[in-house]
Amino acid sequence: MSWWKRRRSIFDRLFEDFFSEIEEFMREFEREFEEVMSHATMVPERPGQPIVYGFRITIGPDGRPIIEEFGNVKRMRGRPIISEEREPPVDVFEEDNQVVVIAEIPGVDKEKIDVQATEDTLIIKASNEKRRYYKEVELPVKVKPETAKATYRNGILEVRIEKRETKKEEEKKGIKVKVE
Repeated sequence: MSWWKRRRSIFDRLFEDFFSEIEEFMREFEREFEEVMSHATMVPERPGQPIVYGFRITIGPDGRPIIEEFGNVKRMRGRPIISEEREPPVDVFEEDNQVVVIAEIPGVDKEKIDVQATEDTLIIKASNEKRRYYKEVELPVKVKPETAKATYRNGILEVRIEKRETKKEEEKKGIKVKVE
């Protein structure tokens, strides 16, 4: 066997798994897209009211694709329901001592944005004459809601909230004991 043929077979074996993963991803994407498109023909006409629907695909920590839907079209019992409120695309990141939530809510004034935080949820509401947004975001860890800070620039809302210390961290710090 020539050097080139041996080299080519090594290359094929190295990338075989990679290409099979891409093919599986594309098959899953096509299945999801066909399902979405089958529902698109069932959406009733709404004169003067926009129908907003979109999805994004990310790769999860386990390497599998995650398909997230956003907009004002929801599925209830297999049928599309159109809401007045749009669900904005949202990203949630964990940093060292805080959680960062970034939401795309273009076309509203910052005075019309209402953000409410609890220990494990962030609720975003925003509206103007033409658009209404609503999203409940489950946070990955417990946070201190009183530390939440939000900024809004160019249609992007960014909320930063400090993480609540876990019991193990509190135990490591210890508690000051008064000596009598």
